[in-house]
Amino acid sequence: MFKYEFYHDQTFDNVRHAKSAAKNAINLYNEVRLHLSLDYKTPYMVYKLSA
Repeated sequence: MFKYEFYHDQTFDNVRHAKSAAKNAINLYNEVRLHLSLDYKTPYMVYKLSA
């Protein structure tokens, strides 16, 4: 998923920029993006509700 949905065709200037972009994409995926398979909740919401 990560490889195809985020930054697939982007070249980064340095490792720090690449790490920052990866961190932002992971945050978006886990805390912002709603998932159909999770009944339109984020993975973070599902995790918090199960605790």
